[in-house]
Amino acid sequence: MLRPLLSSLLLCLSSTISAANIKAGEEIAATVCSQCHGIKTPALETLNPVLAGRDARQLRIILQEYRNKTRISPLMNNLAGSLSDKDIANISEYYSGL
Repeated sequence: MLRPLLSSLLLCLSSTISAANIKAGEEIAATVCSQCHGIKTPALETLNPVLAGRDARQLRIILQEYRNKTRISPLMNNLAGSLSDKDIANISEYYSGL
């Protein structure tokens, strides 16, 4: 009896935590990323890739590379340079869920 209750509680907590992370990612994406990458479609008629629906792990790796300057783009190095690991995870999870 106690085991199913604990399982249900943990599931509810993980859903709440996950939703909060996605919400944080949505806020960063809306204020920073969407200026060039858009939300579901590109914001500008440029060669900037659409991020919606991409693999979260791939997005995390790419953003970490920009932040650490192992992938070079002056604009992206500057923008990603201010992101924490948590910010990167939040943004990646948000865009991958679109």
